[in-house]
Amino acid sequence: MENRIDYYNVATEALKIMMEMEKYTKTTNIDRKLRELIKIRASQINGCAFCLNMHTADARKMGETEQRIYCISAWEECEFYTEAEKVALELTEYVTLVSTKRVPEELYQRVRKHYDEKQYVDLILIINQINNWNRISISMGNTATK
Repeated sequence: MENRIDYYNVATEALKIMMEMEKYTKTTNIDRKLRELIKIRASQINGCAFCLNMHTADARKMGETEQRIYCISAWEECEFYTEAEKVALELTEYVTLVSTKRVPEELYQRVRKHYDEKQYVDLILIINQINNWNRISISMGNTATK
């Protein structure tokens, strides 16, 4: 893969910060498979093939099923996601599309039925982290490869 700019070397300090945030998100008590599903769903919305390719592969390595990976864009109609997963995926959509959707109080309350205050903050950070990566990846011309 050839990027438009070698951004890891051009902005080394900034990318170190991004990687530190990535490390943090892995220390949260948000289920690791759910973290990958969040990354997949946000990447679908943003149209980031590079991140979709990476995170579907990562989800498979973690033991996520093909069924759950393939159906993530229609999570609302599936019985094989838990209510906690569904509300996290809904939050992912609202945060990813925050300029038009916002995060309504009603959604916040439903999320809080499944996740405590710290988990809510961690979900928001995970969602924002993948949205940040999507935007960097797309802007830098990253493409999905084998």
